[in-house]
Amino acid sequence: MDTKIKTCKNFSGYKPCFPDHDCLKDGCKEYNPMGTRILIINLDAMGDVLMTTAQLPAIKRKFPQSTIYWITLKNAVRLLEFNPYIDRVLPYDFESLSVLRSLQFDIVMNVDKSLRSGALTMQIDAKEKMGFGINENGQIIPLNKGAEYNYQLGMDDHLKFKVNQRLGQDYLAETFDLGYARDEYVFNFSEAEKEFIEGYKSSLGITGKDEIIGFNTGCSELYPNKKMTVEQHAALIEKFLSYKRFKIMLLGGPEDEERNNTIASLFSGQVINTPTRDGVRRGACYENIPDVIITGDSFGMHLAIALKKFTIAWFGLSCWTEIDLYDRGIKLFPEGLFCAPCWKKVCPYNLECVQMIDLEKIVKETVSYFDRSRNKKN
Repeated sequence: MDTKIKTCKNFSGYKPCFPDHDCLKDGCKEYNPMGTRILIINLDAMGDVLMTTAQLPAIKRKFPQSTIYWITLKNAVRLLEFNPYIDRVLPYDFESLSVLRSLQFDIVMNVDKSLRSGALTMQIDAKEKMGFGINENGQIIPLNKGAEYNYQLGMDDHLKFKVNQRLGQDYLAETFDLGYARDEYVFNFSEAEKEFIEGYKSSLGITGKDEIIGFNTGCSELYPNKKMTVEQHAALIEKFLSYKRFKIMLLGGPEDEERNNTIASLFSGQVINTPTRDGVRRGACYENIPDVIITGDSFGMHLAIALKKFTIAWFGLSCWTEIDLYDRGIKLFPEGLFCAPCWKKVCPYNLECVQMIDLEKIVKETVSYFDRSRNKKN
């Protein structure tokens, strides 16, 4: 087989790249070189997958002629749709693993410090491996010098919780020997999704003049203490409704349905309770409607960042220093609380970090944002 054909992205060996054109007989019609072949392994939570997309512009700057594969969990695959940097997204399943083990890559970049991702990294045929793998004893190890600081953050609680001030994207760029330039998350809607958003707004009577606040009320069931209490949400909503100027939207996934229904029942007909079972892409459409998103450190927060929303995010058990809101919002965290952050699934201290959330500051910052927006328009 001709080398040009063999290294062309368009050629699959299954069907013609172009109708009525035989690449094998007639030669390559439109050569699209693979360049550097890169595999990204990212099997962590959906929010982490969104955050990792911020590395894609730097990868393309370093390897402008490249082919990027990305393997992730099935629930995160759709987050990477319509991403112009990625050539192929693979779900983590038997079929994808079989395919990957038959391919050759120039570079594998493993984001995750986990046994399954580390094991996969070690099995891939690649000239260079970056990030994390596992050794013969099943221990997670850094694979390159750039990954050492990231690795140490996982081993040293004092470094991670008290000392580190670097953003997650910063030390992840270092992990992959990329130049850090504070690149944004990459998330795009299709034209059909944009039309759906406009249609949904129209069905609710939402216009460009409306001031809309979105409440991402829940979080992953893995860390249930990343959310406010229902009472706190109710207190905030009641305060916002008293201004007679805001529309409130409740956002979330299937795990948040009961909670959102409870909150909505407290304000009959006064809040928009968006569907929670329409899938991640449709959920992103709903979250794209509000101007401000109020959220804990969750997938909903990362989605708000990706959608470039003004984000008011509160933190307790997780590391607020690692999150970049890109100068569009504020981070609330329990200053002076000795036990935070902690990353505990069960709190031994009666969730003091949740109790310390400054609701008045959330109201003040939200109103201030809308006031500034009004002044810019006038």
